Amino acid sequence: MNDTAGGAAAPREPTGLLHTFYRPPWVGLLAFVIVFVVQALGHTVMIVMEDVWPGPGYLYESAFAMGMLGAVLLFIGMRHPNEVAATWYGFWAGTFLWTGWIEFSFVWSADFLGVPDLADPHKPGAIATKNEYLVMMSSIGVMAATLTYFLLNKETKCNFFLWFQRHLGLKTGKPNPDHERNFAAITALETVYVIWFFYLFLLFIYDEDILGDRHPVTYGIFFLNVIWAVYLFLRLMKFWKVTTAIRYGIPTAIIAWNAVEIAGRWHLFTEFWEHPRDYALEMSLFTVGTVIAAWLAARTPSHEKARLSRGQRPEGA
Repeated sequence: MNDTAGGAAAPREPTGLLHTFYRPPWVGLLAFVIVFVVQALGHTVMIVMEDVWPGPGYLYESAFAMGMLGAVLLFIGMRHPNEVAATWYGFWAGTFLWTGWIEFSFVWSADFLGVPDLADPHKPGAIATKNEYLVMMSSIGVMAATLTYFLLNKETKCNFFLWFQRHLGLKTGKPNPDHERNFAAITALETVYVIWFFYLFLLFIYDEDILGDRHPVTYGIFFLNVIWAVYLFLRLMKFWKVTTAIRYGIPTAIIAWNAVEIAGRWHLFTEFWEHPRDYALEMSLFTVGTVIAAWLAARTPSHEKARLSRGQRPEGA
């Protein structure tokens, strides 16, 4: 047995099936799969709430309850001492807050204002863009204003914002070394903003007055998006630190999902997650699989996370 420089025995390398999920590429892959599948399930949940259960009389009550669940999860996560658990609490909090309070606020606004759905010119009788997403486009100013704050925030650790700060000379001061990051809050906010940003991005390029979904530039954007997603995915597969992999996996999976959204807009396949009545078995299996994957991801112990974070590797790795 090898000893460390201080004479203590080196940490024993954990073994077992679960330990497999604590190492590359499984660390990042698990986060990617969960976030990617949740994007489809989010559509399913909204459709079930609007058209299947519990009925139009309780639509907004259900949406409020979902958002409240997200708020509770955020509260729990912000108090949780374990970084891994707090990060996952933040992701689920952001997901429920987005679907329950944000998306359904646009649903309510569209119905209240009588905004019609946008018909699909390429598929008679089909809807190209639902009315709530047309209303969502009006939130572009709020996003731009709030993203300006995050862009100029000296405490940010986001690689995206840091890149712009570094290359555009946008530094507003030195970060406070005593600034304590709350990983549940960071992850929840990241989840909401990444989903929001790419919703708006797609909605604006779909607009026929800007590009349109069949414009040559849109085809170019699709292929660039695929290349970007593959690049981010390959980087994600090398991550050792669990919480970093989760937070990196969120935008990676959502960027990859953009390709699915655009391809679905072109009717290249059946978006079965939008037809829960017809694909109940498939969606049930996806849901069960996501729950199992989330359970496995949340099982990463804090001591293992710390060991990986310090960069310790098995000998010869």
